[in-house]
Amino acid sequence: MNIRPLYDRVLIKRVDELTKTAGGIIIPDTAKEKPSEGIVEAVGTGARTEDGKIIPMTVKVGDHVLFAKWGGTEVKINGEERLIVKESDLLGIVE
Repeated sequence: MNIRPLYDRVLIKRVDELTKTAGGIIIPDTAKEKPSEGIVEAVGTGARTEDGKIIPMTVKVGDHVLFAKWGGTEVKINGEERLIVKESDLLGIVE
């Protein structure tokens, strides 16, 4: 199943965080927080202004982005968790 987000929304696959600290301590799954960064898998066409013009998206497929921990909507696609957020909820692009 393929999903194409509408308007100014972005489909993100979370990037797994490290399971070990710099000192070598292994972090169990129950103690881990959900990562706040991911890879853009799909983008919408862009936001619409009041007069109907489309504002193009800043992010593109493949960008590594940061987003708010509690932002967006979680969805399951083919059994895998994904996140759909508005482009305005993205905090930045990791370069």
